[in-house]
Amino acid sequence: MSSDRIKIFKFGGASVKSAESFRNLAHIVKTKGGERQLLLVVSAMGKTTNALEALLGQAYHQQHFDADFQQLKHYHLQILYELIPQQEHPATQRLEQLFELLYTQLSGITQNDNFDKVYDQTVSFGELFSSSILHYFLTEQDVYNTLVDSRKYIQTDTNWREAKVDWAWSERLIRRDVPALLQEGLVVTQGFLGGTNNGLTTTLGREGSDFSAAIFAYCLDAGSMYIWKDVDGLLNADPKHFPDTVRYPEISYQETVEMAYYGASVIHPKTIKPLANKRIPLYVKSFINPEGEGSRICDCRFEVIAPAYIIKEKQCLLSFGVKDFTFISEKNLGTIFNALSELRIKINLMQNSAISFSICTDYNEDRLHRLIQTLQDQFVIHYNTDLKLYTVKNYDAASISRIIEGKQILLEQRTRTTFQIVSR
Repeated sequence: MSSDRIKIFKFGGASVKSAESFRNLAHIVKTKGGERQLLLVVSAMGKTTNALEALLGQAYHQQHFDADFQQLKHYHLQILYELIPQQEHPATQRLEQLFELLYTQLSGITQNDNFDKVYDQTVSFGELFSSSILHYFLTEQDVYNTLVDSRKYIQTDTNWREAKVDWAWSERLIRRDVPALLQEGLVVTQGFLGGTNNGLTTTLGREGSDFSAAIFAYCLDAGSMYIWKDVDGLLNADPKHFPDTVRYPEISYQETVEMAYYGASVIHPKTIKPLANKRIPLYVKSFINPEGEGSRICDCRFEVIAPAYIIKEKQCLLSFGVKDFTFISEKNLGTIFNALSELRIKINLMQNSAISFSICTDYNEDRLHRLIQTLQDQFVIHYNTDLKLYTVKNYDAASISRIIEGKQILLEQRTRTTFQIVSR
């Protein structure tokens, strides 16, 4: 395997949301793919994942979903017709077939089903749609490519909606087949998706397409991986909230992992580790401005780095107090952590005092109420919702002043490099 010649390109939903976006993607592949062997990982188109989640909700609650289903189908077929006008093209037949399978899947769902399991079987269609359209369109553009089903290569357990990868088995399968396909030409596959050994579909967590690309990069010993986004690289803040963002030309794996952990949306949190383990550089580039420098994430170190501002919305602050006014003990904490683990509630921030323990988590009404039911006999529980968690990495006095100004702060915490507040 000539690893230094393998490139991985990942394109997110915004880069395949319209016919013009697909044409732009094809231009990037032709001009930036270079002479190397190239594997493309593609997400669902536009807001398709959200639309599929809504369809699933309707089907699960036995509501009519035909109108929304037809709207989603029309969106995909319209883009396909703009790219490939022939009505009888194999691409149209394939897309029609996939939508028939989706309709059958939705029609068979009942409230007795395991919701997370049917979620994976249903929402995964978004990537199947987009990768099929991309495969056929590139072929029409005289770009020879093979469409590969990532569910047959990224092997996982049945931890629905956030499946854990069987690295050894996945690497064996990918190394067995994909290098030979790359020798022949470009390979197209889906992000976000994995599969079990008995053929069921799993997903790797929302925004998991970055992770999919990193899995293929790791298993193929790729020379580089590129994520194509609608921003000019890895920025120190979301431009929607901060008008004066700074691009990091180069940044370390460790800094990026920490930013992702705290909620930076540019890179999926699990993406960096497999790349760092094999020192595979990750480039974040703009599909709007592909000639731009972008950002390089690699094994590097800097003494001074611009503060990174990260905002997580829809947060919930929970406080647990022991009912008999004794101190919060390690045993109490163990009970709370076990409940959080069972319900798959991720802690974004935690803080304890003598008689209470507080956590900030993403708000999920169902899981919150199940957590309260589980622990209410042992703890007095208070909570606030509709909050925001602000994090400043590599803070200084000016960045702290900027972030706290005009806010009602419910909880504040700082370490040597990180400052966080939970506020209304």
